[in-house]
Amino acid sequence: MAGEIPDLVAEERAGTGKGAARAARRNGMVPGIVFGGEKDPLAIQLPFNVLLKKLKDGRFKSTLWNLKVEGHEDVRVICRDVQRDVVKDLPTHLDLMRLRRTSKVALFIPVEFINEETAPGIKKGGVLTVVRPEVELVVTAGDIPEKITVDLGSLNIGDIVHINDVTLPEGTKATIDRNFVIANISAPSGLAASADDEEEATETEVINQKDETAE
Repeated sequence: MAGEIPDLVAEERAGTGKGAARAARRNGMVPGIVFGGEKDPLAIQLPFNVLLKKLKDGRFKSTLWNLKVEGHEDVRVICRDVQRDVVKDLPTHLDLMRLRRTSKVALFIPVEFINEETAPGIKKGGVLTVVRPEVELVVTAGDIPEKITVDLGSLNIGDIVHINDVTLPEGTKATIDRNFVIANISAPSGLAASADDEEEATETEVINQKDETAE
């Protein structure tokens, strides 16, 4: 299971409709609605500054949240929409969907790289370049993996790790169909530069030989 699911603390909002929503905004809150899960919709509101910070932190809509509303049981939710002011681009309303433990949801899962110190390519001075420190996977809400693991122990300089090279946790799959790159071991900058110089010198030599032949 994944680490602790982050809390999203909200208040129950009195009343629905445009009037109640405007009242919430005047009080520095962002109105919202919680729906799904075979329960009645619940009108809520969150402090504007708190929500804005979470949005700026990134991936708000792809994070599974533990919604806490006083007087109600905690529930797992995911954001389905954040409406914004067309001029100021600030949040004005949000829609949250309740999830069952069996629900499928797309989330970003961290990638852990192991055995970097024993990788032949690293020992030769190669550099690990991480293209995707997280991978978006379709997972079950009740069984979210904490991470996916990439073993670097046998990799050499020039080797590339694709998503198809990784054993994903059971019941999960990548949201992207193509075999995308997660990481690679590249040559150290000095070695790469030497290779470029050697290639350039060889090319120059070939050109000179052609010029001499033409004469």
